[in-house]
Amino acid sequence: MHKIPVTVITGFLGAGKTTLVRHLLQHNQGRRIAILVNEFGEVGIDGELLRSCQICDDDQAAQDQQSNPPLSPSPPLPLPSPQHNIIELTNGCLCCTVQEEFLPTMQALIKRRDQIDCMVIETSGLALPKPLVQAFRWPEIRTSATVDGVVTVVDCAALAAGQLVGDLDALTAQRLADDSLEHETPIEELFEDQLNCADMVLLTKVDLVDAKTRDRVLTWLRQQLPEGVKIVPCESGQASSEVLLGFNAAVEDNLDSRPSHHDHEADHEHDDDITSVAIVVDQAFEPKALVKRLQQLVQDQEIYRIKGFVAAPNKPMRLVLHGVGRRFDYFYDRPWQADELPQTKLVVIGRQLRAAGIEAAIAG
Repeated sequence: MHKIPVTVITGFLGAGKTTLVRHLLQHNQGRRIAILVNEFGEVGIDGELLRSCQICDDDQAAQDQQSNPPLSPSPPLPLPSPQHNIIELTNGCLCCTVQEEFLPTMQALIKRRDQIDCMVIETSGLALPKPLVQAFRWPEIRTSATVDGVVTVVDCAALAAGQLVGDLDALTAQRLADDSLEHETPIEELFEDQLNCADMVLLTKVDLVDAKTRDRVLTWLRQQLPEGVKIVPCESGQASSEVLLGFNAAVEDNLDSRPSHHDHEADHEHDDDITSVAIVVDQAFEPKALVKRLQQLVQDQEIYRIKGFVAAPNKPMRLVLHGVGRRFDYFYDRPWQADELPQTKLVVIGRQLRAAGIEAAIAG
């Protein structure tokens, strides 16, 4: 049987990966796509956003919620079997949440490859893409699936503001002045590894900057990319499946051309200082007031990303909130269900986080 083509969607926290995958599911051009979501943190936000993309079978989603309830801030419970982690969508697609069960979940999907046209893996924003691609060399996977291509999602507005790698002009001047200087942080290394592994870069949120700023970001970004890697500007995750799928790159067979900072390490461990704090409360928040608190919190602690769901006072709709740096976006995605307790669930991701301070700041 044919190998399942797999597209890996990588990119830094808040770059817009989940929005991109939601759009792909909603405009799949008849393809039966299996989506694997690898989340960082104990409260599943991205997987829930995909399951609520308006093509999910409500009965199946309710059944899955019973067998695989959202994790609380307490220590994670063992995950159920992979079969219970796979949700059927009404358009023929599948959606999976993958944490520590990548191989069993892949094996479960491979058994159903006659029902799958292609697969998309959305990595955690803190994941190195190359080790994931290397997993496709495992004997249990390599005869049945291949990495068709790696798409790296980059936030244009965040780059322009220097929130990921510092001021673009200053960083470029510094490196030109002395190539031997060690200015890289683990976050910068991660960003470079994501670029080096890419077959294509999707530059999101270009509508949030002016034309001159966008051109400056594009110029800088092209200098960081391997030769031949194209940059595709994108607004609101609206990239077509023809752009995202069908690279035919067999990436797992061509890893030597995709250098990583960790190629010579036997094992790579994530920066232990980068953690997540989960906040789950029965409290409702006025959105603008909450954003103001969160913006102050980002100034007080080194926070890279805030995402989650918010209960708003006297509103029957669930509020989805995303934050990168001091920039926050929010929208109402669906009504609270009859058997669903309106709660505020936020995941805060950053370095050396002080959980007590975060809880106090959010509670006000």
